[in-house]
Amino acid sequence: MASVVYKQDTISRVGNTPLVQLESLQNSTTSYWAKLEGHNPFGSVKDRAALYMIRDAEERGILKKNKSVIIEPTSGNTGIALMGIARILGYKVEIVIPEKASEETKQILRNLGAKMYETSDDLCPKVGVGTEQSIALATSIAASRPDTYYSPNQYSNDANFKGHYTATGPEIWKQTQGKITHFFTGVGTGGTITGIGTYLKEKNPDIRIIGCQPQLNHLIQGWRNFEESAKPDLFLRREGVVDDWVDVTNDEAFGVVQEIYKSDNLLVSPSSAAVYACMKKYDVSSGVVVGIFADDGRKFGSIYKERDIFTEKQFQQAVLDSSHMSKLAY
Repeated sequence: MASVVYKQDTISRVGNTPLVQLESLQNSTTSYWAKLEGHNPFGSVKDRAALYMIRDAEERGILKKNKSVIIEPTSGNTGIALMGIARILGYKVEIVIPEKASEETKQILRNLGAKMYETSDDLCPKVGVGTEQSIALATSIAASRPDTYYSPNQYSNDANFKGHYTATGPEIWKQTQGKITHFFTGVGTGGTITGIGTYLKEKNPDIRIIGCQPQLNHLIQGWRNFEESAKPDLFLRREGVVDDWVDVTNDEAFGVVQEIYKSDNLLVSPSSAAVYACMKKYDVSSGVVVGIFADDGRKFGSIYKERDIFTEKQFQQAVLDSSHMSKLAY
């Protein structure tokens, strides 16, 4: 009985993540805030999409316990979220992941019991015009056994959008007391920016929704550059909600990881650092600026060591010393 209570408690912890002020970016006319999605039980913003997609499939009778296997292409966070939540709800999961995903990410998936297929591609891989190898492989496997496999396909599934429209957007509106003027996030599937952006625009059409786009051949896991990778269907349905774009290079993103740690005592992921870099370089004369920090930096020690951002010892100390480090469910 105790394990059932624990499981239900874990699922109930998805959402309601903290919004913290970024003192390093503050000025007399503008306040800057980070929505810390690493506080979700499986460590990222993707917990929201994973839960909504599974629940939606259950409601439509697509997922059947003790029979269905969930398969999904992911650069990491969606896979971890799906694996954790699905295991609690009684489903097996298979993950298709780029081999360049961090070793920590892949180890977390192994520890959670996921069966993994690694694709030898970059973080925005292609096998044809705009078709990623990981998506192609997952689709092929699912199509071969439709009686067993179900692919949520986060790149086109409206439940991904709804998770942010019905939860994340209202949270940000409430946490800023309706004072938000600018919203920043990266784009992978498009669910986060369109879900939150649509909700915020309905509350106040003057709020600026700003997409962050990485350079060509980027190293930001989970993001897309739309010159080298096609816009997902989920994003295309509501791309008009985006008011502006900011480009960010690998050097700009990785270059602020130490700055954020020293100034705000936050150990952040590369994608969170990239959002911070975009917020920093975008001209806001006055207002309340909110950025999505999709996850924290715990999964990226090997990458930060490789790029000479932290030594192994420095990274371990940063994990211990950083504020707002959440307790994860794995």
